[in-house]
Amino acid sequence: MKLFFKILSMLLILVVFGGTLVFLYYKSQKKPIIFETQTPYVTNIVKKTVATGSIVPRKEIEIKPQVSGIIEEIYVEAGDKLKKNDLIAKIKIIPNMISLNNAEARFNQAVINLEDTKRESDRRYKLYKKRIISTSEYQEYEMAYNSAREELDAAENNLQLIREGVTKNPGDETNTLIRSTIDGMILDIPVKEGKSVIETNNFNEGTTIAVVADMKEMIFKGKVDESEVGKIKPGMNLILSVGAIEKEKFNAELEYISPKGVAEEGAIQFEIRAKVNLKESHFIRAGYSANADIVLEKRNSVLAVKEGLLQFEGEKVFVEVEKGPRQFEKKYIELGLSDGINIEIISGLSKDAKIKVWNKVINN
Repeated sequence: MKLFFKILSMLLILVVFGGTLVFLYYKSQKKPIIFETQTPYVTNIVKKTVATGSIVPRKEIEIKPQVSGIIEEIYVEAGDKLKKNDLIAKIKIIPNMISLNNAEARFNQAVINLEDTKRESDRRYKLYKKRIISTSEYQEYEMAYNSAREELDAAENNLQLIREGVTKNPGDETNTLIRSTIDGMILDIPVKEGKSVIETNNFNEGTTIAVVADMKEMIFKGKVDESEVGKIKPGMNLILSVGAIEKEKFNAELEYISPKGVAEEGAIQFEIRAKVNLKESHFIRAGYSANADIVLEKRNSVLAVKEGLLQFEGEKVFVEVEKGPRQFEKKYIELGLSDGINIEIISGLSKDAKIKVWNKVINN
């Protein structure tokens, strides 16, 4: 009985030992490597570059005063729509004391001159009626009187203009009333009532009272890198993506490419402008950021593969095509247009070829 258990124990040990050896043997054997494959497909390939920028009005005008003074009233606010010549604000004139004194002196002198010439003209008229003086002599004094009267009117208008910014003639346009110079929308009013403003002149650009823009005609202003600027030209189509308007694309036509680049963050950038084709149902606010896809080249319905399938041998490009179970051979190919993901196959591959995904293994 003891002998039986001893033999049984030895047999169990041998079985366990033998099983372990067999397990380790199979464990040490390499599994066959099975690569994933893909086939070429027909697709459209579009090569494009992206320009970043913003959408702004083509016409954006800063309204500036023609006289200096204080903002007395503002009649509009940002967002209001205006027609040309609509009233925006009114300025109260704060006259320059030297100019005011000179104008008052001129006016007073004109009054004295008018009174003096009137007396002399009246006296000469009586002599003329009595035929003591000739007609031509009388007309000289009458002309002097008329000139003095014109000078008084001019002096009075000048004095009132300096004091109030308005002449006494009701038909004259006053420059204390600030009006819009175009049809459009008020984008900004950077001043408030009571603020002093400076007139625009040859030495000063003046204080901006309002910014008015035509929001019906918008353009995209962006920048393109020097590596891409040589590939674009006016007339190209742009597809705009506006950050503030999701799921909407806008078409634009490239109008302008700057002839001079500007260095920004170590790269040369060229400004571009494009006309935005707006839909009537959309309102785009000035300054919206946008990205523009510029189509450089396009191929329709061409045979293509993923760029990740390509392998390189010097200047040659090849893919590995399956010729049997887990057997592949090199196929040298000629390439065409690429969009960075898909690449056109000009020659070297058939549509039903199974191409090895050389960096992707299927695990058993």
